[in-house]
Amino acid sequence: MSAVSDRLPTFPWDKLEPYKKTAAAHPDGIVDLSVGTPVDPVPELVQKALIDAADSPGYPTVWGTPALRDAICGWLERRLGAREVTHRHVLPVVGSKELVAWLPTQLGLGPGDRVAYPRLAYPTYEVGARLARVAYETYDDPRDLDPAGLKLLWLNSPSNPTGQVLGKDELTEIVAWARAHGVLVVSDECYLELGWEADPVSVLHPDVNGGSYDGIVAVHSLSKRSNLAGYRAAFIAGDPAVLGPLLEIRKHGGMMTSAPTQAAVVAALGDDAHVHEQRARYAARREALRSALLSHGFRIEHSEASLYLWATRDEPCWTTVAHLADLGVLVAPGDFYGPAGDTFVRVALTATDERIAAAVARL
Repeated sequence: MSAVSDRLPTFPWDKLEPYKKTAAAHPDGIVDLSVGTPVDPVPELVQKALIDAADSPGYPTVWGTPALRDAICGWLERRLGAREVTHRHVLPVVGSKELVAWLPTQLGLGPGDRVAYPRLAYPTYEVGARLARVAYETYDDPRDLDPAGLKLLWLNSPSNPTGQVLGKDELTEIVAWARAHGVLVVSDECYLELGWEADPVSVLHPDVNGGSYDGIVAVHSLSKRSNLAGYRAAFIAGDPAVLGPLLEIRKHGGMMTSAPTQAAVVAALGDDAHVHEQRARYAARREALRSALLSHGFRIEHSEASLYLWATRDEPCWTTVAHLADLGVLVAPGDFYGPAGDTFVRVALTATDERIAAAVARL
């Protein structure tokens, strides 16, 4: 019997290990700008909420507490401009990566169905398709796809890895195209609060969806905006006809966020101050790294949002990775995100101010 793991590609980050060893041998230590994991403290009010909820001996609910659903609905309306959001429109998930990897399976997709995602994209979109044994393909413009058999269309704005943002008009046209062809749109918006040279818009905004959530779902995470990657805290919002069955499936599968984490998310979504503080940290790091990379001979494309700089020296990406590793700086090769990235590297802003300054000095 073939193992499920046989369907999956080689875990990409394992390929970076030799370069990580090279970077770690630098006399001043490694500056790891590869994975993009948050390094700054969890906000104190979030830690307090987690601690206050630590005595939670009972099972949590998959749908989350009413307080959590209220917090999600309130944030969607306050921050994204969504309208008339009810509890039926929201569903907590155990981190967004889990949702991305298992969504095609939980939607009941299988052989004969098709999934599409951007030509440069987070590798887990492909993983999710492979796990469900569905055909998958990439696009530059989803409206150029053949809609026959296309069941799930992934959008990602702001993009990982490029930081590219889809404008309101383009999003509106894509949603209209997908609805006309009966294609479910799932928009990964995990970096939406990190726009620098653009103001990202959600598919949940009425200017995009015409005041209807039919056929659309948005994915949001607290990992980056609130430094909660270690908490595994995310949620989806949109069409109740999609979320309702997912809730039932996830109940059977026991895919529930811990009760203390649910309490922490309520606190995080109710406070904007810590988000502004974290944005300011990332903005300063971005400017420092961007200037240093440009001075070092790099060209930066897109990168108008998200936590990364999409940079190139117009050479094979692994040559760039090796060059930077010799300087003690570890970055992600662009081909992790598709063949179209084979001359780029993704440089994360997620390092301490001290480590960012070290990278800038070396560059």
